[in-house]
Amino acid sequence: MLFSTRFVSATLEKTSTERNVPAPYLRRDFVLSRLPQKAEITVCGLGFYKIFINGKHITKSFLAPYIVNPDQLIPYDTYDITELLTYGENVIAFMLGNGMQNGFDGFVWSFEKANFISAPKLAFALEMTLDGDKKVIEADEKVMCHPSPIYFDGLRMGEKYDARREIPNWNKPGCDVSDWTPAIPVNADAGECMFTEIRPIVKVRDIAPISITKEDDAYVYDFGENCAGLTRLRINGSYGQHIVIDHGELIKNGKFTQENIIFSSAAESGHPAYIQRTEYICHGGDLEEYIPSFTYYGFRYAKVSGITEEQATPELLTYEVMNTELGNRGDFRCSDEILNTLQEMTRRATCANFFHFPTDCPHREKNGWTADAALSAEQALMNFEPEDNYYMWEKCICRAMDNRGALPGIVPTGGWGFHWGNGPAWDSVLIYLPYFTAVLRDDLRCAKEASGAMLRYFHYLSTRMDQNGLLEIGLGDWCPAIKDYNAPLIFTDSVISYDLAVKAAYLYGRLGEDAEADYCRAFAEKIRRNIREHLLEDKVEMRFKGAHQSVQAMAIFYGLCDSDEEKARALETLVRYIHDKDDHIGTGVLGGRVIFRVLCDNGYEDLAIKMITRSDEPSYGCMIRDGLTALGEQLSPPYCSLNHHFWGDISALMIEYFAGIRINPALKGAKTAQIAPVFPKEMSFVEGYHHSLCGRIRSEWKRLDNGEILLSLEIPEGLECELVAPLGYSVRGKKRLNAATGDYLISLN
Repeated sequence: MLFSTRFVSATLEKTSTERNVPAPYLRRDFVLSRLPQKAEITVCGLGFYKIFINGKHITKSFLAPYIVNPDQLIPYDTYDITELLTYGENVIAFMLGNGMQNGFDGFVWSFEKANFISAPKLAFALEMTLDGDKKVIEADEKVMCHPSPIYFDGLRMGEKYDARREIPNWNKPGCDVSDWTPAIPVNADAGECMFTEIRPIVKVRDIAPISITKEDDAYVYDFGENCAGLTRLRINGSYGQHIVIDHGELIKNGKFTQENIIFSSAAESGHPAYIQRTEYICHGGDLEEYIPSFTYYGFRYAKVSGITEEQATPELLTYEVMNTELGNRGDFRCSDEILNTLQEMTRRATCANFFHFPTDCPHREKNGWTADAALSAEQALMNFEPEDNYYMWEKCICRAMDNRGALPGIVPTGGWGFHWGNGPAWDSVLIYLPYFTAVLRDDLRCAKEASGAMLRYFHYLSTRMDQNGLLEIGLGDWCPAIKDYNAPLIFTDSVISYDLAVKAAYLYGRLGEDAEADYCRAFAEKIRRNIREHLLEDKVEMRFKGAHQSVQAMAIFYGLCDSDEEKARALETLVRYIHDKDDHIGTGVLGGRVIFRVLCDNGYEDLAIKMITRSDEPSYGCMIRDGLTALGEQLSPPYCSLNHHFWGDISALMIEYFAGIRINPALKGAKTAQIAPVFPKEMSFVEGYHHSLCGRIRSEWKRLDNGEILLSLEIPEGLECELVAPLGYSVRGKKRLNAATGDYLISLN
């Protein structure tokens, strides 16, 4: 297939916050005297496109083709349209949206200053085989253009549509194009051309409103869940009736508000102080239906103005929930309803924040924040099937690396994020995505893609070390649960860098790149020695610099203790720190990912459950207390964003520790596993499953009256699986035995 780089635009004028430039219609007419045996079209629409063949909409994904920096990567889609062509007149038609190509509404992150910014542009190549001959049609001046009824679109601000401007049959043969204008040839961007081999963004379900409340002259629709997607409008309106729909996730003092997702810098810089807004102007006369084409929203509530009381019916708005088609790989439920709800909230936040790649939030930013994805990678792979999209995004991550080997905090970016918002904990996405896809799925695509970039990154880190061979750059233990209780950046940066080198050495070993693996092992050994020499402040208590829950938990989890005896003392210190905070979690997101694993690994699963489920803040339980339906950005009110996923590793904890399903624990391949559950005292039953490479693993246990545990397992053929009893328990008098489908009685020692 041909990657055509003959781009055209309908206009050179760009939409801005001050100037509405309509999204363009484009069409290419051609005549066939005979039908081709094969007809395929390759398309790149920057930012977004919709494609129609003879009036039939065939776009394979919402927000196609992808969200990129086009100076680094240019994404193409391909379609077989053989069966859609007819004798005589044919039309290939498109609509184009701004997307990232003109990210004027991402000014907080300087997208409007990107070198690649332009009006939307289009390239395509229609290749037809006619009796052995090849005919190719590309975008040129024969493409005709006209403004569409979408008179404003921005990925973050929203979309405005004037139905009075609709052109009947604009994408079909026979349309009068006498007032259309020829397309303008424009330069291609500098990125590498490649196909978007990803799972598409799709509608997954509809939600009807659970309540409608009048607020001043508007109506607030509550859909009961904080997800991502769009509202579909259905209305019998009058000619020129102007309807405004604002979308948000918060009711405060009984009123709809966007205050938690609006940046104050918008008003200060003179930009319109709104985001997530749909505006629709009716043509009148009959039932009208509209859903935006080139944006999406994160919301629970929609505030509708410009309608009458009679029009404010449940049928007026439907929530079309959307996300990348992630499938379903695993899940969890148990006797603790708080944990069940947290599992639902984690899955909801993960889906709402997966539009082509993981984002930090589906409303305010929609950015590919790197640490968010790294922190969630394991739980996402245990619950869903994201690896195809991880692979595509890994290509973007590698190409975002600058000449020094540094990475930005968001990918894609127009240049923002190299001077603030990155550092080892955020850059970890470069290695964590390849690592977890390799460990959990034996999928080495990301690792192969990142092979060169990983080594460049460690060379870069070597240039940023201080005189003690430690690192202190970028962001650290973000969103600390307890205010002014921060882990030292020099510790978190250095430990994460150590862990990255260990994981990179493993990946290079899987790839057969022995010299690179040796380099990473040496890097890891050196920085580990430096951490112990300069940041281990008390060898009696095994207390590391900062006297902090995150510090102690990370030290234990990442293997900074030289012996079991050292580890026991470090654990004792960690537990003391937790008790000092009245058994509240006191970490940020870096410590939050590991602290409960450390506790469950060492017989403190009851303490972990208490910290997670308690209803007073900071905790996960307080989110449920306060009515959140997805995970918040913080573990205490006001939570900032109410739809973040980077606290979501508790879902992996539930599947891997409470259900006990652990894939490839000894790094011998993803067709090996352990069933190694822990049994919190307050929990009476657990059920979890995960679809491994060999098939479905299911683990279900219940507590018997005599204190024993009845464990029922479903183990697929071909999986090498071991059953491991937790501390204080044995099974058939043993701590370990081969696991197969069946029931096991696990007894207290």
